Amino acid sequence: MNNHEIDYRIHGEEMQCVEIELDPNESVISEPGSFMMMTDGIQMQTMFGDGNEKGIMGKLFSAGKRMLTGENLFMTAFTNTASGKRQVTFAAPYSGKIIALDLSELGGKVICQKDSFLCAAKGVAVGIEFQRKLGTGLFGGEGFIMQKLEGDGMTFVHSGGHVIEKQLQPGEVLKIDTGCIVAFTKDVDYDIQFVGGIKNTIFGGEGLFFAQLRGPGKVWIQTLPIARLANRILQFGTTKKGEEGSLLGGLGRMLDGDGI
Repeated sequence: MNNHEIDYRIHGEEMQCVEIELDPNESVISEPGSFMMMTDGIQMQTMFGDGNEKGIMGKLFSAGKRMLTGENLFMTAFTNTASGKRQVTFAAPYSGKIIALDLSELGGKVICQKDSFLCAAKGVAVGIEFQRKLGTGLFGGEGFIMQKLEGDGMTFVHSGGHVIEKQLQPGEVLKIDTGCIVAFTKDVDYDIQFVGGIKNTIFGGEGLFFAQLRGPGKVWIQTLPIARLANRILQFGTTKKGEEGSLLGGLGRMLDGDGI
């Protein structure tokens, strides 16, 4: 294997964290801000990209690619410098599930949403995946630029809500909201489709486009994308008192003493 072999344990149910156990000289890389705690004997180092680049130009190119996905320019490596086993723990940024992916069993590459990567064994390459189809580029939104995780080690991604795994057979098609995709294997064909229908377009409330995934391959789906949750919280925060879930409108505000 080219990647460090790490052991792990996922704790919790809805607000999860993953504890990584490192042998001497083993390392794990993570996104800034995901660190939770570590035992004595682990050294932390901030670096450009994922640490696999050679030379200053390679590091700058990797940092530039991370900027395209809206991620931080830097990543953090945690290395066990002690003589025995040590542990470092990373926490998901919002309620949901942490998914453990063994890249050696998934064809060496997984494509995921650009904000879902949490941490991985040292040696896993974290890059960007451009969707090459014209329709995906024009209408795919955030799904146009995704992250790719390559290597033969363990990597961990996080999702919102509950996670459903789908194993698509050759030619099998799954239509899904673009925000609900967490990750899929490299052989899955990804495209954007128009919803169609005047009433669906104007009154459907589900957007004009959805993702179409065609097998073979495995797909991981989340029930609560963070963007959907943020939109609902924003709507709730900007709703005036007396209007929430009520047809009373102005009467409700009068009863609250706010006037009309």
